[in-house]
Amino acid sequence: MKGRGLKIGEHNLAAALRAKDRRALAQAITLVESTRRQDREAAETLLAAVLPETGHAVRIGISGAPGAGKSTFIEAFGSYLTGAGKRVAVLAVDPSSQRSGGSILGDKTRMEKLARDPDAFIRPSPAGTTLGGVARRTREALLLVEAAGFDVVLVETVGVGQSETAVAEMVDLFVLLVSPGGGDDLQGIKRGVMELADLVLVTKADGDLVPAANRAASDYQGALHLMRPKYPGLFPQVTKVSALRGEGVAEAWAAMEAFRGALADGGHLKLLRELQARRWFWSEVEAVLSEEIAADPATAAAAARLEASVIAGKALPHAAARDLIRGFRRA
Repeated sequence: MKGRGLKIGEHNLAAALRAKDRRALAQAITLVESTRRQDREAAETLLAAVLPETGHAVRIGISGAPGAGKSTFIEAFGSYLTGAGKRVAVLAVDPSSQRSGGSILGDKTRMEKLARDPDAFIRPSPAGTTLGGVARRTREALLLVEAAGFDVVLVETVGVGQSETAVAEMVDLFVLLVSPGGGDDLQGIKRGVMELADLVLVTKADGDLVPAANRAASDYQGALHLMRPKYPGLFPQVTKVSALRGEGVAEAWAAMEAFRGALADGGHLKLLRELQARRWFWSEVEAVLSEEIAADPATAAAAARLEASVIAGKALPHAAARDLIRGFRRA
């Protein structure tokens, strides 16, 4: 991969990232998303080189059901932040095409204004088969945009009803967007997702929807206070926003800053990131182990035989898995 004198696997790509080179950033993310073994080795070298420059950004997860206005809000929110002197990166995880494996939605076309902002960077990535709608390498992409000097990183999830735990395990704040509508709004949101939320934003709070938005905000606030908070004494907040009018965007950012500040002051942020790093390590252990098993012909054949036994009801999954790992260790 070449461009502006950059060569993958050499220190000048890391230097270009530190110099805030946007093209280098795009190349680096492409590298870490590659599944080729030689690219993985180069990606790990690059990530190790820039690791000291990471960890400083505000990491925010954005989720919500389709139609909640995630892209509209992110564009308005990102533009507000860049107007305030922040550099904003958006890692938008799109649903994947079952035929090509690529992204179905074009985030740069859905956020045209923000995509043209020199202080913003939007990277759509196909979700693939990853649970929670988060690409496996999103964590590594997050480190790269931090190394490139971005102050705020927004991770937008697919929001198609899958567990959103994956994004909550890589960000400082989890923001849930909900739209006001007819009927019981609370029935449209899974309790598990509500329990992950640090901030709930009721979108489309304008025009004829203002009364419905007021009711929804009150209902969600009441529901959240009935749940056990993730952090002692820190209850999630609910606020209203109209991204089209730019109303409530500043208040949403203020709420995020206040919540993150409280986490930092109470020592929760440090503990949260340590826990996230631990979980990331073990998820990679599982992933790498699966890759190594698949790469070894004898072990892969044994895995296929054991899988067939489980499917046929002749073996228990746990026992078959144990036999496979023991065989792999002896290989």
